[in-house]
Amino acid sequence: MKVLLLGSGGREHALAVKIAQSQYLTKLFIAPGNPGTAECGQNVSLDISDFEAINNFVEENDIEMLVVGPEDPLVKGVVDYFADKPVSVIGPSKKGAALEGSKDFAKDFMVRHGIPTARYRSFDKSRLSQGYDFLDTLTAPFVLKADGLAAGKGVIIVDDLSEAKTTLNEMLNGKFGVASDKVVIEEFLQGIEVSVFVLTDGKSYKILPEAKDYKRIGEDDRGLNTGGMGAVSPVPFADKIFMDRVEKKIIEPTIKGLQKDEIDYKGFIFFGLMNCNGEPYVIEYNVRMGDPETEAVLPRLDADILDLFDGVANGALDAKQCAINPATAVTVVVVSGGYPEEYTKGFEIKGISSIKENKVYHAGTSVTGNKLVTSGGRVFAVTALSGSLTSALDSVYDSVSKISFDGSYYRKDIGKDLLKY
Repeated sequence: MKVLLLGSGGREHALAVKIAQSQYLTKLFIAPGNPGTAECGQNVSLDISDFEAINNFVEENDIEMLVVGPEDPLVKGVVDYFADKPVSVIGPSKKGAALEGSKDFAKDFMVRHGIPTARYRSFDKSRLSQGYDFLDTLTAPFVLKADGLAAGKGVIIVDDLSEAKTTLNEMLNGKFGVASDKVVIEEFLQGIEVSVFVLTDGKSYKILPEAKDYKRIGEDDRGLNTGGMGAVSPVPFADKIFMDRVEKKIIEPTIKGLQKDEIDYKGFIFFGLMNCNGEPYVIEYNVRMGDPETEAVLPRLDADILDLFDGVANGALDAKQCAINPATAVTVVVVSGGYPEEYTKGFEIKGISSIKENKVYHAGTSVTGNKLVTSGGRVFAVTALSGSLTSALDSVYDSVSKISFDGSYYRKDIGKDLLKY
């Protein structure tokens, strides 16, 4: 099978590694890819928003399957564009992608189908005063979410009511561009977060390994939200009782809701959940795998991913095998100094070749001359897979310490909060 994978981050490197292991693969192309994905297949220079150019490449290279890594092409309708073309696409339709593309759409979907979530209301600029009034009915902290895509940074949580109102005003006046033309205000859910992933053909589904993501830039979950500073899988508090509740109260109603609403959905669903005293609530949907959770989840997947994707494409996922490795995966992300705000690119990265026992996933890297240099905020992720959380933590941090570039930063407490379990 010839496969084209869209994307260029750590998630896509992890997907490329897994696809490259498939017995069904004959050729893997990654567009545009990164220096890491180049070790798994052939990088090609394509704009992932230029569907016509992608289609031309698909036709010229006899691509049989298109795997969409990031959310943006999905929200823009790449699956719909290829609907009448002879290539299988792994990802939801544009309507299905609205579960991530619009927080308001997602919340309405949850309420309509009885899926547990926080109380909320949505406001645009013309209803700013009503937004202030709704904030007055809530108790701190206050959760404000940009309705549209904001690169994982459109959620702001503040403790002060006056600051919440100022933030709402700023968001509705362009803080996140058009993404915050509408803002969802939610009640705050007290609990601990967990990310759950499924792969679905629209009828049946496979539950993939869960993970805990670490979003804040600072240790002890302080500071600004980022695209993700690390992840751990499995999650000790997500035991069988909790996961059974997740399946019954959230996963099954979501799949049935998609069918009831006649939404074509063939791909990944990411459930961002809050565990509130053992009860799961949906914080958000994503319509693709998370990053950096993918770098912790896929190493635990003991299955041929192209075989699973074939089941998705042909509506036969229920017949496929999907085993999970019981080992623990810990992923630590190394970022550029200044991230998630302003940072400098172009610093030489040293030490990656010395990592033999663990996997380094490239994210914000490029090659200049014959040097590997930084080209993004999240530069790379290192994942260790081991028999216990303690041994995985020791191993991953030993590897991370061997890699360096000017201004590099990483959290030293990833997974430490889970040791108490």
